[in-house]
Amino acid sequence: MFADSRASHYQRIADARDSQEDALSRTDGLHSDTEQPPHREHTGSEPHSDPTVDPASPQCLDQWDDVFSNSLDLILPRTDGNSHWKDHKPASDPETKHDVSAYPLVDFDLQKYTSTRKFKGQKLVYFTSGFVSLFVSLFGYEQGVCLGILTFVTFTKYFNHPTASEIGLVISVLEIGAMVASLLVSRVLDRFGRKKTILLGTAVFIVGGTMQSFAPNLWVFGVGRVFSGVGVGFLSTMVPLYQCEISPVEERGKLVCGEFTGNIAGYCLSVWVDYCCYFLQSIGDARTRPHSFWAQLSWRLPLFVQVVLGFVLLVGGFFIVESPRWLLDVDDNVRGFHVLCLLYSDDADPQKAQNEFFLIKNSILDERRTTPKLERTWSHLFRHYPRRVFISCSVLAYAQFNGINIISYYAPLVFVKAGFNNSNALLMTGINSVVYLASTIPPWFLVDRWGRKPILISGGLSMAICLLAIAGVMRLDIAATPLLVAMLVIIYNASFGYSWGPVGFLIPPEVYPLSVRSKGVSLSTASNWFANYVVGQLTPILQEGIGWAMYLFLASSCVLSVLTVYWVYPETMGVELEDIDKLFEEHNEKYIGLGTSDLDAFELEDLGLLDNQGLR
Repeated sequence: MFADSRASHYQRIADARDSQEDALSRTDGLHSDTEQPPHREHTGSEPHSDPTVDPASPQCLDQWDDVFSNSLDLILPRTDGNSHWKDHKPASDPETKHDVSAYPLVDFDLQKYTSTRKFKGQKLVYFTSGFVSLFVSLFGYEQGVCLGILTFVTFTKYFNHPTASEIGLVISVLEIGAMVASLLVSRVLDRFGRKKTILLGTAVFIVGGTMQSFAPNLWVFGVGRVFSGVGVGFLSTMVPLYQCEISPVEERGKLVCGEFTGNIAGYCLSVWVDYCCYFLQSIGDARTRPHSFWAQLSWRLPLFVQVVLGFVLLVGGFFIVESPRWLLDVDDNVRGFHVLCLLYSDDADPQKAQNEFFLIKNSILDERRTTPKLERTWSHLFRHYPRRVFISCSVLAYAQFNGINIISYYAPLVFVKAGFNNSNALLMTGINSVVYLASTIPPWFLVDRWGRKPILISGGLSMAICLLAIAGVMRLDIAATPLLVAMLVIIYNASFGYSWGPVGFLIPPEVYPLSVRSKGVSLSTASNWFANYVVGQLTPILQEGIGWAMYLFLASSCVLSVLTVYWVYPETMGVELEDIDKLFEEHNEKYIGLGTSDLDAFELEDLGLLDNQGLR
């Protein structure tokens, strides 16, 4: 009875679509004069290449009734009792046939696009990924440099000994600016593309760095931090998303993990620049005359270094390629295929670029067939992808609550609390940053072999053990406490550097479909900066209030994060971005109890045939 009811619903819809197709077939300009069969074999390509035709219009959608038929095949019960997913090929299936005639404006000739280019293929992929990783070094540098110069006597005297609340506000506005920018950048990403967003974020960052470098008072310095925060928010959202979209699936993890290496390289550079400029305070009367040349140079020079780096990256940014997925999403098919040819020109399969073109384009068209008016809204993101929102936001929030910025931001204070004097504390911070940087390299070779989850779990457990040991050693307060704390902090940083740091930025852009990827990554990055802000505000209070016991709370967060990864997170290693929906098919089983794709269930729901109890 229930199966008959479902079949009758679909029969009525199919009849309605057939009637609509008959009406549309009589409309001038929609079909050719040649008689068309009522149902065509599905080719997976778009019906129109004319950019003036809306791909989501009823005219275009109804030329693909076979898609609706395929959805029925997935949803209606099988007589053998098996799941339809067992026979449903993924989007990346190599046996899929493609109709190149559906794209008359695209010349599917690899040699035409690559014969005159010497810099292409794997070299282009590696260079582009490595270069955009340097953009992330800007906010790594910005995060580290300010905390160093705040300890300079010349800095505090120049700004008339700012209070603790003023210092706290100046530090925190960076995170606030980054959090707000992360939420707003999704509109820029979808409208102007990945490349222009990177350039815009870099330009804003340069403005902020310049204001800080030449600030006459603390107010201007704080406004400069806000601008830098906005630039950081743009770049921290954009770079991992961009790297995911240009990387081959077998190397996606390695290339995105390289982004975190760039971040820590910037942090490491800031620590050593601060350490070197610290000694400029000893030249002449710099300590007694805060407005003298050497006094101002001691703290302005570290800030100006980031401006120079920003200008170099801004110029180089004009030469990187645009994301092919964004180009195809806005129906710039010719340029999109051109970029794919450049990225895959030396692949062993000569049809690789063409196959990737159809894989991405078909996925885009599938998404357009489902709730086109809602597909890029925040409500659609939360309504249809709640598990993915939780995963992408929690992985970056855990990275902060697991204590990394307490150790990194306040490393000098941690070493002072352990018994080091000021100069040795700065030196130990520098040594720690070098080890931290080195620890980010192993994930390049492990993340696409071991997988994401094993790295997160092993790193989380190692961090928890280190934090528990730090709490115990500081509680005992023995003669060897400074040395033991230094060793444990370095091991902790290395554990984070090979696990939650790089993989934390890899997972968010992997789990979302293209239609909501920019919004999903924006939201996850905002959660990172919110958690960063909370940790920054609570750390001084907890260090003064409970001392060593603070590390017990951090250790408990590490354990909780490990359990969350084990029970909730999927393994995305080796999965094409266009096939990620398959990992979340259980999301729809709560509706109909069958292994349908996300898009099939959403289509039924929007047709009014589906609710939380099942099919009506």
